[in-house]
Amino acid sequence: MPGFDIDSHTGLLRQARQCPSPNCDARPEACQPELLVIHGISLPPGEYGGAWIDRLFQNRLPADAHPYFAGIAELRVSSHLLIRRDGELVQYVPFQLRAWHAGVSSYQGRERCNDFSIGIELEGQDHDPYTRVQYEQLAAVIIALEQAYPGIDHQRMAGHSDIAPGRKSDPGPAFSWGYLNEKLTAEAQRRRAQE
Repeated sequence: MPGFDIDSHTGLLRQARQCPSPNCDARPEACQPELLVIHGISLPPGEYGGAWIDRLFQNRLPADAHPYFAGIAELRVSSHLLIRRDGELVQYVPFQLRAWHAGVSSYQGRERCNDFSIGIELEGQDHDPYTRVQYEQLAAVIIALEQAYPGIDHQRMAGHSDIAPGRKSDPGPAFSWGYLNEKLTAEAQRRRAQE
């Protein structure tokens, strides 16, 4: 599993391609990242690759390029990070800022999850298995986030569907929480063995 590095001053993942989104702002005072929210996204639905996700998060999605886009082109949304099917990492928002990924949401009775969460998108859809390299990259990113932000703990992760039930279904049943946890456990054991 690769080791990733997050610059604590800029909130940027050095291994990610940077594609800044205007759809972010400061977190509320004294609010730090404490929750990881896993999303699934494909644009158009079921199609992979291309620049449409970048363009959505940069407010440059052409409404007439696909029938589905007409209903979402005016949305002002973003996420901190995207992990593409081939493992490419794309960062839209620095981790210390608030990305607009969760919408109306609640986690363990606490509302406005954008305030205290980091949103990570996986290129995929609810019933399409995610790729092995996506899980590997996601586990490596989570470990880097735990090292950079004391409030982050991989025991506090949720799917978009968990924090917005009935409104969102991603990352869907195709996402294997068990497989992700295996990757995280294996990496933790490897690190302990090196100490």
